[in-house]
Amino acid sequence: MKLNYEFVKREVAGEQFLVPVGKAAGIFDGIITLNGPGAYIFDCIPECGSIEEIADKIAGAYEIDRETALADTRKFFDSLNEAGIKAE
Repeated sequence: MKLNYEFVKREVAGEQFLVPVGKAAGIFDGIITLNGPGAYIFDCIPECGSIEEIADKIAGAYEIDRETALADTRKFFDSLNEAGIKAE
């Protein structure tokens, strides 16, 4: 799985952010603030093939049920989609 724009994750003063780089820096205006689970999801994107696979990892890492993990993961990707960032 990958995003249609390139972002790097950076930590500043204990906060985690997604910062657009390359072509994305000219298209996407702003940065995205991440909470802990959001940062974990972002880290899973390159190695996972689906939202369901990411949700399974979230469920294990945060010791929550799969349904909650799946709902939260979908909400994360919905937020990205609203910002014009698509996951493929």
